[in-house]
Amino acid sequence: MDISFLDLRRTPGKLLKALERRERVTLSRRGKAIARVLPLENGRSGPAADHPAFGMWADHAAMEDVAGQVRRLRRGRFHAL
Repeated sequence: MDISFLDLRRTPGKLLKALERRERVTLSRRGKAIARVLPLENGRSGPAADHPAFGMWADHAAMEDVAGQVRRLRRGRFHAL
């Protein structure tokens, strides 16, 4: 299926329905193809726990006090001056 960016803006449901039908969708701008959207192979994404970055901070000392760590990250640069 071919779809323009204007069609994508106006009717994004067309793209989603085509992907549900397992179709490849080519996006075009001003008549030139610039991207291809492919449906997932098995129809759904894998669980986040399968990703290698999942849980990489679990044993980090800063995660013992998550709220305190967030406060430290959010305060201004010149707070300590």
